[in-house]
Amino acid sequence: MVRKFYLENEKGQKYDLMDRENYCFLNEPTGLGYSYSSDYLLLGNTFIENIRTMEKGEINGSLVTRYYDNINDFINFIEQAESLRFAYIVPFDKKSAVTYYKDVKIASLEKTEKEVSSGMLVTPVTFDCLSLWYEKNEIIYTITKKEREIRWNFRWASRFTSYSSRNIVFNNKGHVEAPISVEMEGYLINPCISVYVNSKEKYSLKIPLTLQEFEKLLYSTSDNNLYLYKQNTDGTLTSLFTNDYIDISKNNIFKLPKRCIRGYAYSG
Repeated sequence: MVRKFYLENEKGQKYDLMDRENYCFLNEPTGLGYSYSSDYLLLGNTFIENIRTMEKGEINGSLVTRYYDNINDFINFIEQAESLRFAYIVPFDKKSAVTYYKDVKIASLEKTEKEVSSGMLVTPVTFDCLSLWYEKNEIIYTITKKEREIRWNFRWASRFTSYSSRNIVFNNKGHVEAPISVEMEGYLINPCISVYVNSKEKYSLKIPLTLQEFEKLLYSTSDNNLYLYKQNTDGTLTSLFTNDYIDISKNNIFKLPKRCIRGYAYSG
């Protein structure tokens, strides 16, 4: 198996970068790694790192195809997209292939003519990198009846199966804290999102709000896409970043630490 590349827009539509007949083939890509910029202070005879920052990278390569139409399709794809992700499928030797993503923007696309010898268009292209490489992990919980659950209409005090909370265990194996995106559907009372490390609560966001059926709570801590919304039944969004719904004395924008954590999402 060989490594593979493609572009993906905000709608999940893909542009293959491995097919020179129907799309374009990305030849000899560079800039798939990363680099740091560091400043040092001389302390005696030793240099001490003072500032260390990640540099904005670039992915460079050449689009190879036989047809001008494919280059035109490529231009339409990137220019019509509101956001782009560069996908890199890595064929590991000792485990299954993993798809990594990097947020990008087109920086340049040169205009070339077909090579006389091969009849191919070889068009240099450059993408500005807006993020580190990351994996896309999506976990969906659907609340259903539990095993051997019995439902009755009672007129006296009764105890029912609780659907008030759901939790996951997630091992963040990345090199930085991982942003999260959470979507919770109503009916919910006082929804809460909490992160625990070694059974100890590290972060918590509690929203004093009742979500009706078909309403949603939307929360994201991605650096370039921070939000906390209530999605109404008509699809409109109401921002919840106000003093009425959050405690501004606490960290309301949190990410998953670089270790095994347990997260809870519940209402109550």
